[in-house]
This record gives sequence, structure tokens and C-alpha cells, in this order.
Amino acid sequence: MAHRTAEATSGAARDAGGWLGALPVAAVATSRSGAIVRWDGTAEKLLGYAFHEVSGRHIADLLHPGVDRGLGRSLWERAVSGPGVTGSVTAWHRDGRPVELEVWATSVPQDSPGAGTVLVFAADAHAARAVRGSSAVWDGMFARSPVGIAVFDNALRFLRVNPALQAMNGLSEAEHIGRRLAQILPDVNASAMEDAMRQVLDHGEPILDFRRTGRTPADPAHDRVWSCSYVRLEDADGLPIGLTATLIDITAQQRAEVEAAAGRRRLALVNEATFKIGTSLDLERTAQELADVCVPALADAVTVDVLDSLAANGDIGSGLVGGASLRRLGKAPVTGSAITETLAPLGRTLAFPGNAPYTQALAERRVYRIAHLDEQAIAPAARHSSAPAKLLALGVHSFMMVPLLARGTVLGLATFYRSRPLGPFTEDDAALVVELASRAAVCVDNARLYHREHDTAVILQRSMLPQHVTPPPGIEVAHRYLPASDVNEVGGDWYDVIRLPGGRAALVIGDVMGHGTLAAAVMGRLSASVRALARLDLAPEELLDQLEATLEDLAEPMLATFCYAVLDPADGHCRITRAGHPPPVLVGPDGTARLLDLPAGLPLGVGGGSFTTVDITLEPGSILVLYTDGLVEARGDDIDDRLDALTGLLTRPGPSLDGLCDTLVTHLVPASADDDIALLVARLAPAP
Repeated sequence: MAHRTAEATSGAARDAGGWLGALPVAAVATSRSGAIVRWDGTAEKLLGYAFHEVSGRHIADLLHPGVDRGLGRSLWERAVSGPGVTGSVTAWHRDGRPVELEVWATSVPQDSPGAGTVLVFAADAHAARAVRGSSAVWDGMFARSPVGIAVFDNALRFLRVNPALQAMNGLSEAEHIGRRLAQILPDVNASAMEDAMRQVLDHGEPILDFRRTGRTPADPAHDRVWSCSYVRLEDADGLPIGLTATLIDITAQQRAEVEAAAGRRRLALVNEATFKIGTSLDLERTAQELADVCVPALADAVTVDVLDSLAANGDIGSGLVGGASLRRLGKAPVTGSAITETLAPLGRTLAFPGNAPYTQALAERRVYRIAHLDEQAIAPAARHSSAPAKLLALGVHSFMMVPLLARGTVLGLATFYRSRPLGPFTEDDAALVVELASRAAVCVDNARLYHREHDTAVILQRSMLPQHVTPPPGIEVAHRYLPASDVNEVGGDWYDVIRLPGGRAALVIGDVMGHGTLAAAVMGRLSASVRALARLDLAPEELLDQLEATLEDLAEPMLATFCYAVLDPADGHCRITRAGHPPPVLVGPDGTARLLDLPAGLPLGVGGGSFTTVDITLEPGSILVLYTDGLVEARGDDIDDRLDALTGLLTRPGPSLDGLCDTLVTHLVPASADDDIALLVARLAPAP
């Protein structure tokens, strides 16, 4: 009897579609005559009757009064005599309202003839339809979803997998069921995934976007990445009965994220290089800046070599005919690296024959990249040096040489080494290095051009200064010229002493505004004009008018400040005119020093103004000091304070004019001058 009842219950459960665990289902039993003999608590909750109120009553009596009772008895009789029936009926609740039910009924025969029991299962029809509908939706989603879905039991064994997951894993459903993940997919991070699933089972909190990585039978040759989410399944009492997992293949997305991150790192490195490479016009510093920027972000070690002729004298030289001679100007890390300690030190000149890889990379003007360094890869270079074999032994696994190209000219070579588990140098790495090397090469070339222009401007300027200053008797002179430290500041400062008729002397000092070779050339033109005009014995103001006209003849407007003094040593008479130039300092024979109060005038080249000549008389032994603004102007200092310092240094000067010039330069000029400086000191002979 018990066995048949259990068998009938199982059959009814199958007829119910497996919903008994999701629905509140009432279990009722009747005799073969239809009298109710069993009535469980769910039935009491469903219709409101206690067992003693329905015991012995015919089950058809519980139907709604408006329902054909004959139909109810007919259904019951079919359940008694047949394999069972299912259907929908309207029952009558104890409180007088109709209740629509779905019922499943089946007969359970007994051993005694004519005896038997009918089992009836009933559930609220609205709830049953809802469960049936959601189950259909779930089954459809499970079967057709492109997302991989799996159901696990509490032991983390597969209970069910959908077709999408079968395709992802390359295994059939039968190969999944009853087995754990670690058993069927050993080449993924199964242990970490099962730890995450146990955490969900233990605590009930879902885990979203857990990454599964590795290879499956579906694609055994490539690594793939999946995003996994786990949710615990619970029974009506909230106890775990398993979990469900959803998986999405995000390999392409992950690759895009990695590439985007690498792109951001490359952009950050380029931005860093913009600020750190080329901070000065110094070859060695620029080469070292390139090496420092690339370590460790791009390589474990970097060397930067430039043509030896370029490092020596700023000249490209004969190029790469017959080989290459390079000087190492940059290396990173400078210390603490076995790799860089194996390589030639900074300052060393390296000679490579024409068939060496170094020379070939320079001659072909292309990146020379070895993604995977091995004995075969180093063979061409190993014929010329033992360093490649040593580097290979130190774990260098990838290597790259990049020419330094600027304005179509090869200037040198940067070499990159990798030994960490960063992977080999890629084409993207090569493109990035080419950009960084190009920036450095332009800076190196700018430094070369800077030195060339600076030297040209200084040579031009010095060549146009007076080579031999010979004042007339009765006048002693001393002079200094200091070019600026920066090519952009080398300008048109000059001085001169011109002998005039009658034993007089013209003391000249000027400053062409602007910098570089052009300013020096204009200075030379003005200097020659002054010498020619002075020998015509023109009045100072007339001479300045002629210089104004000289500047007007130039193709580009130029300005200049100028001071012109004509001194007669016989009587100390001096005529002075200035055009926007700093005022001279007069030092009396008693050692007092003062700025001469002269009309400033407009600089030459402004036009539209006039110049005023002032006559003064110098006492025997007096000193007249002419200078350009580079001597008294300094960044951050007030000009009046600087002029006070100048007059202070001139108070009670020593007997030597050369010593006086040295004192002024030493105390007023910083170590690195920001502007050209010209200084002319003249002393009238003391009274006999």
C-alpha cells in the first residue's frame, strides 16, 4: 500500500510538471466511493475547511454550487477507473467565495478486491498558471540565450547547462552533468572559481563579473576570458539548494581594454617625454633625458649614442662611410643594473664596422627589432663583440635599436633592452620609441644648431670689435667684452676708441637690440659707420643723426642704444651724447663716483627725435666709465639698486684700470650672463 501510494504520488508530481516544490499543493485522499479520508494542512488553507468538517463527505460536495455536480462525479469516477485525470474546477471556500483550482487525481489500488484510494492534488489555478508561465519563460531563455548558463548543486556539480555554455566549453551536456568544473576544464582558473561559488553558497551574496581565464576544448590554442556571475538558489525556507552561473565571453572586450590601457600608458609616456626631454640645449643632458624617460616604463635598460663627430665639435662629419663611430652620451639606469654595467660606459667612443648591426640600423634608418633574443639572433653582433652573449646570459630576451633622425639626418642611435616578464618588444612599442627618439633627435639637432649659431655669433661679434685700442697720449683705457651664455642672448654690444684730430679721442659704446647673428651683423655695420663718421670730425649729435639714417636703410627695423663721448686730454673738455643708453659714471680724482645727469634721448632707429650734446670738464685723473645694460640689469633686481652697486664699486678705485674692470665684472655679473656685456673705462692723465 505505501509503495503504491508513493508511486502514485511520484506520477502525480510528473503530471504536475515538476512544480510541486514551487506551488502550495493540497494533498487529499478519498475512498473509491468518493468520501474524503485525508485532508492536509494545505487543503485546509486553500478552502478553509478543517478535516473534521469534510471527513466522510463526498468530494464533489466541495464544488461551487453553480457547477454541475454530475460533471464533478464523472471526473472522480474517471480517476477511480482510469490512469488519472487533470483539469480545472471551481470549488467553494468555507467563507462562501469561489476558488478556481487545478487538480490532478489518480487511483491507488489496494490489495483487497474492491478497495482502493484516490489521491487528489489541488493548487490555486492562478498560482499554477503563473508558475507554468515563468517556467516556460525560463526554459526558453535557458535554451536560446547566447549567455552561458549553468545550474550547480551544493557540491558544485553541474546539474544543467544550456547550449551556449556547451559551445563555450566545447563539451556536451552529458560531459558536464554530475562533474565539477575542475574535473572537466583543468586549463581554466577552476580552483579560484569554485572558491567564489562556495562563498556564494555559504553567505548568499551574489558575485558579479568574476573573471574566468584559460583555454577550453572549444578553442584549445588560445586563451580566452569570461565574465562570470553567481547567484545562490534557495528553497522555501531560504536554505541553499545550489546556485546558478551565467558566463559571457569578454575576450574581445578584455583585449580592447588592455589595448586602451596600453594606449593610455603610451600617451602618458609621450606627455612625460614632452616635459622631460630637451630641457636644455646640451647634447649629453638631452641623451640622458631620453634614456631616463624610457626606464622602467618601456625597457629595463637604454643606451643613447650619437655620432662621435657631432659630440666632439657639433659637426655631422663624413657620415657612415666605412662604418660608424659613436659616443655614448646616455645610459639608464646609470648604476645598479647588471645589464648597463655590461655595456660600454658613458663617454666611451664605440667603433662599428660597416657590416655590424649598429651600422646597418643607422644606414637603413629603420628600427632594428628582435622580439625574441636567442643564440641565433645575436650571431651577427656576436662576431664584433662579446656583449650580446653576456646580455643573453643576464636574461635579456628582447632588443631594439632606433636611429635618431632629425631633419632627414642620422644623428645617432638609441638601444633598448628587456629582461623582465614584460613580453617582447611589439610593433606598438617600436612606434612609440620612434616618436620618443624623434623628439630627442630634434632636441639633439637643436643643440647642434645652437652651438653652431652661438659660435658663429660670438666669432662675428668678436671680429668686429676693435682688435687694437690705441688711445692718444693723455688717456688710458681698459675694456671688457663678455658674450651671453645663451645663443638667444648673444647680441650686438660693442665698444671702440677712435683717435681724432688734435689729440682727441672718441669713446664709443653701443648695444643693438635683438640677439643672435643678425644683431651682431648690424652691430658691425654701425661700428664701421661710427669709425668713418668720427674721422669726419662731426659733432656728436650730427653723428647720431647719420647712424639713425643707417638703420633706416636696413630691410628689417632694428633699434640700438648708443653713447658717444669726445674727450680732449689737453684741457679735460668732454662732449657727450647718448641715445637711450645707460648713463656713464664719472669718478673724480678724489674717489667720488656719480652717474652723469645727461638727456637720455631716444634709441637709434625709433626716428622722429633729436639728440642733445652736453659739455663737461674732467679734472686730471678723472675716470669715465661707459657700459651696456648687461652689466647693471639682472632678473629680479631693481635697476636703481644695481646702479648704486656700480657707483659703490667705483668709489676710490685702485690704480689699475684692468683691475677695476675685473672688479666690476666679478661683482656685478652672475656666473651665467643673461646678456652681452661691453665695458669701456677711460682715465684722464693726472696733473704733472
